[in-house]
Amino acid sequence: MKKFKFISLSLLFFGTGVFAQDLDAAKKAIDAEQYQKAKTILKSLIASSPDKGKNYFHLGEIYLALENIDSAKIYFDKGITVKEDGKFNYIGLGEISLDKGNAAEADANFAKATADLRKKDTEEFLYIAKAYVNSENPDYKKAIASAKKATTINPKFAQAFLTLGDAQVGDKDVNSAYSSYRTAYDLDNSLLRAKMQLGVITKNAKAFPEAIAAFDEVIKLNANYGPVYRELAETYYFWSTNAGDKAKREEYIKKAVDFSAKYKSLTDNSIESRMRHADFLILAKDYQALQLEAEEMQKLDKVNPRILRYLGYASYENKKYDESIKALNDFIAKADAKRVTGRDYLFLSKAKLAKAISPEGTITDKAMFDNAMADLKKATEIDPAIGAEFSDLGVDLYKKKLYLEAIPVFAAATKAPDSPNALLDNFYLGNAVLFYVANDLDTDEKRKDPKVQEMLKLADVAYGNVVAGSPTTQDAHLNRAKINRFIVGEEGKTNAVAAYEKYIEVVTTKGEAEMAKDSVKAGLIGAYSYIGSHYAISDKVKAKENFEKALALDPTSQYIKESLDVLKK
Repeated sequence: MKKFKFISLSLLFFGTGVFAQDLDAAKKAIDAEQYQKAKTILKSLIASSPDKGKNYFHLGEIYLALENIDSAKIYFDKGITVKEDGKFNYIGLGEISLDKGNAAEADANFAKATADLRKKDTEEFLYIAKAYVNSENPDYKKAIASAKKATTINPKFAQAFLTLGDAQVGDKDVNSAYSSYRTAYDLDNSLLRAKMQLGVITKNAKAFPEAIAAFDEVIKLNANYGPVYRELAETYYFWSTNAGDKAKREEYIKKAVDFSAKYKSLTDNSIESRMRHADFLILAKDYQALQLEAEEMQKLDKVNPRILRYLGYASYENKKYDESIKALNDFIAKADAKRVTGRDYLFLSKAKLAKAISPEGTITDKAMFDNAMADLKKATEIDPAIGAEFSDLGVDLYKKKLYLEAIPVFAAATKAPDSPNALLDNFYLGNAVLFYVANDLDTDEKRKDPKVQEMLKLADVAYGNVVAGSPTTQDAHLNRAKINRFIVGEEGKTNAVAAYEKYIEVVTTKGEAEMAKDSVKAGLIGAYSYIGSHYAISDKVKAKENFEKALALDPTSQYIKESLDVLKK
């Protein structure tokens, strides 16, 4: 759902009689996040008063915030043409322009909305500020400037101070936002959202008990104000993630889920409020409840693609892998491409892996596995941090000597920034490539294949990441040298020599006990021998020196002896 937390509409009087009461009721419903109720009222108003431009504007804003851009634009375009206050609909069109990233077009629409304003007109500035805040491409500086125009003209305009606070939160000026919210509530103590936002600021500062106390004050004023229960749910959820005690975590999660359900019940149980509840169930990892919620939503709305996302996530967690794959594939096909997240591809990849890998851990469907890896690659392209969730799978495949299959898993894992497993994932990636090329490819021709060469270069980078973070990891230097020996061209040979020299330096520094180990001795023999052969033509003195060190460690090697004999001639 598009950002809607600040979409509360102005509780101003637009006239008298039944019209004013109905419009006021619609705006109160919107503020309480009872969107279905608000839409019903506004559609009725449009039918009975088709020349009132603000009715179209408010209804369009609801559709826009609920990500139904086509419906929003229909109402804005119609609203422009009516006799009274049609220009407000240019503000809605301006917000659509902002969402598209067309700031110049947005400015042109806002200019049309503010043309020929009277000296005391303020609402246009209020709603332009809201547009800047609620856009998918927000501009909080411009929102602040527009809201301040409204408060300058009318210093008692409570809604303008509320929106000013929203913009200041977005601009990370929390102290000013707190002051603006407090002013809004002081000017109009029916603005429960302003009072609630004071608690939200406290919640964001991780002062959870104080935030809960602030939200409880709102409930005392109106126990049926739905948004405050959503904030309580989020507060308990975030508190659970900070709780060190497992019993406390479980207690807070339960309270969070209960408050989220309360929020849903007070916001008309519409598809919109159900989806908000579903989003929270994902955070709380209550996938049984999510499954039931998604199935109920699908009965009510067979068009909205987000419901397919919920079905896909829940079905995977509840081990209904075929259902998960179908739901997520359908979601990705139907949803706007910019709405598809890395986590959507992550769940799709996991569901396919569950089908491709047996309970014993063997790959039973290679085509499905490769398909899952393609989805994982898409996931990490969108959100690199997701790759860290696959480290364990990579290790499992690696231990089963499924090196080729492990490579794309570790390649994804190493893209995760600040992962605690970063060095180990890079080391495993390098090793998986090395062992695949050395053990599974039996000819030089196969190893010269361009795709294999790209793999080798990937491994070189991976080992480079390891030694950059842990310079004394000697096997990373040794294996990096081996990788570069397979890379075609002089650069590979030069890099192999450099890596072998670093290996020699590291193990020599560690002392005689380290150098006496059989594995290290074998590594040193290989290092000195390769360096010796590399310099055999360009620097015979250096070549001879390295072969002699190799011979001291392996006096029986015929290759080393013959190489020295050639150098002595």
